[in-house]
Amino acid sequence: MEFRSRIIEAFRTPVVTPLVPAPSLARRCGIAAVHIKDESKRPFGNFKMLGGLGAGLKALARHAGLSVDELLAPHHVGLPPLLCASDGNHGLAVAAAAHAAGGKALIFLPAQVDEARAGRIAAMGGDIRRVAGTYDDAVDEARMLAGTGGGLLVADTSDQLKDPVVGDVMAGYGRVAEEILNQNAGHPRFTHAFIQAGVGGLAAAMAQGLAPMIGEAPQMIVVEPERAACVAHALRTGFAERIAGTLDTKAEMLSCGIASASAVEILRRHRATAVTVSEAGLAAAVSILVSEAALPTTPSGAAGLTGLLRVAGTPWLRTAIRLGPGSRVLLVVTEGAVRFEGVDSD
Repeated sequence: MEFRSRIIEAFRTPVVTPLVPAPSLARRCGIAAVHIKDESKRPFGNFKMLGGLGAGLKALARHAGLSVDELLAPHHVGLPPLLCASDGNHGLAVAAAAHAAGGKALIFLPAQVDEARAGRIAAMGGDIRRVAGTYDDAVDEARMLAGTGGGLLVADTSDQLKDPVVGDVMAGYGRVAEEILNQNAGHPRFTHAFIQAGVGGLAAAMAQGLAPMIGEAPQMIVVEPERAACVAHALRTGFAERIAGTLDTKAEMLSCGIASASAVEILRRHRATAVTVSEAGLAAAVSILVSEAALPTTPSGAAGLTGLLRVAGTPWLRTAIRLGPGSRVLLVVTEGAVRFEGVDSD
């Protein structure tokens, strides 16, 4: 399939990713069931295509005074570039939106983002601008350029509660929850969801999207690396503000120092709790997912399982989160192992 057509199909007809039972993980944790939503099966290998691709296309359509279908019909000229900060996957999705519309994208990447992830964005047609500093510094630079008229900002985080573009991004993520509701229909409800967080957008979308689950909605546990626990800080203090530290973690997609204000507001409304995990735990969870569920991923993709394993093995946390023999846990593997051969490969 021609590359642009593949992007448009990913937007118009999203695949339904599998919800995989993992009985050996349930036995390991002393609970009734574990099910894993495998987002590595999305086009381009991660859930971010649900957010940044749609939000980018909608931003361009609004600017041009067109519907998204009209935007995608021919290639348009004179479109402003799309701008965003990224640790890798959101930038790939925003670059895909620009490519589909015949426009350009400028992606601000922190210095620590590896060349494999940067190469995927470049292969999608995105221009890379490296930023000396963290993801949050990249957010600042993208926002500053957008503020001077340098392009349309397609951010996945904001300090504003009602940022429309961030709302579009999280609405895209909501499809993950919608699919889970359909896939779990007729089966016992999930009691707990362990969802990893960078700025908190996916966790918030899951909390909101799973609320209609028959019976009580699952308890939402946000999982973050100890070195980048900005959502935990915001849930504890009530403020989405920059946390101290280098944010240096194996879970590169979660290396964020300021939570999204709108995500935190949703998570607080749904009474989410937070658990932090160690670097050793993140590495171990990657191996466990391969050996016990045949799901190759990264430390970022395995972070939800890392949180479950920490709670299951820590008596006081197990009691506090009410994890017991009857618990049914939902996890999301947010990305597959990053492929080096380019975004076109299957």
